[in-house]
Amino acid sequence: MALALATTGAAQAATTVFQHAHLIPIDAPETADGLLAVVDGRIAYAGPADGYTIPADAVVVDATGRWIMPGLVDTHSHVGGFGAADDSGPIQPGVRVLDDVNVLDAGYRRVVAGGLTTLNVMPGSGFLSSGQTVYLKMRKVGRGEVLDAEGLAYTTDDGRGGRRVLGGLKMANGTNPQRKPPFPGTRGKSAQLVRSTFIKAQEYRAKVAAANGDAAKLPARDLDLETLVEVLDRKRVVHHHTHRADDIVTVLRLQQEFGFRLVLQHVSEGWKVADQIAAAGVPCSVIVIDAPGGKLEARELRFETGAILAEAGVKVAFHTDDWITDSRLFLRSAALGVRGGMKRADALRALTLAGAEMLDLQDRIGSLTAGKDADFIVLDGDPFSVYTRVRQTWVEGRQVFDLEDPDDRLHADGGQGAGANQTPYLCCADDGGES
Repeated sequence: MALALATTGAAQAATTVFQHAHLIPIDAPETADGLLAVVDGRIAYAGPADGYTIPADAVVVDATGRWIMPGLVDTHSHVGGFGAADDSGPIQPGVRVLDDVNVLDAGYRRVVAGGLTTLNVMPGSGFLSSGQTVYLKMRKVGRGEVLDAEGLAYTTDDGRGGRRVLGGLKMANGTNPQRKPPFPGTRGKSAQLVRSTFIKAQEYRAKVAAANGDAAKLPARDLDLETLVEVLDRKRVVHHHTHRADDIVTVLRLQQEFGFRLVLQHVSEGWKVADQIAAAGVPCSVIVIDAPGGKLEARELRFETGAILAEAGVKVAFHTDDWITDSRLFLRSAALGVRGGMKRADALRALTLAGAEMLDLQDRIGSLTAGKDADFIVLDGDPFSVYTRVRQTWVEGRQVFDLEDPDDRLHADGGQGAGANQTPYLCCADDGGES
């Protein structure tokens, strides 16, 4: 109760200090009696209590018995973004899931109840490329304070006086994109279509360069090809859905041919080709708790995948694929990874900093490091204990979830549809499928 009362005015204070907590900074050793200081939405200090002088006017929170760690980073989610591409063709990189995001979706309330503070929201996998992903920060979501998805999006200077929304490109192979023409019917045809489209993007880029700014010589604008040029220029990372070992190797082959930056998503059989993935220097976003049964490609998914990949030298993050798995079970993903042999430090990193690095956001989030955004969660025990609950979630120094709040508790304790106001999104063909 002291923690709940003490934090009531914390969001308005210039400096807030949580003391006597068990800190998990990620980029430094855990501290049993630690102190976290937040100033104007950023972390000012995280470490042993004797390393920081508490200002006289600070709001001090007694966090005895609590554990504090960075906000969780989900590298693969579909919450609030139900679709991008349509059935007009298998490759639609110019479509933006940002334009489909509903910031009032109740799913975001469940996300923060699970301790997630950053999401890579992706379109589905029923296409070779279903469009651009968007990286979202969970700033007071679902409460009507933010109505424009760009208010949640990470952005950067676009070099023209505006802001560029940050995100990657969703691609997929395997069975999900295979259906009736104009979609591919085989794995070989899938790769051929991707290869041909990247060659068109190379040709488009060459024409733009040859025009040298002369509008009369520029090719007609093509949003799909412009997006692929960003990929070829390594300005936009490819997040690639792939399950089977042979499909994973096909993606690595295409990546080597065209030189794009890549994060492999799901990798159910990644444990079979861990050495090849490591040799390519490609990180993996792994799903540990998957939809039970019904997907032949994922039948050899193992709890040991994270451990095997990490042991081979692959950077590993975890993801939820929500709504395929519930965001509120994200901590359990890492716990199962530890059960499968993953080192504790690697599993904690896979929930936080590794994901931030895959999204190029490591300078802002992913660890309790001075200068980074004050995105953190307060737990009532070890994050890998089945008894532990997320008590509070903070984003940029502002509390966005409190288990003591009755409405927040509804989203924490209810079924997967708690507070739901949307129809579940089926990612692929009419009969649904995994994303």
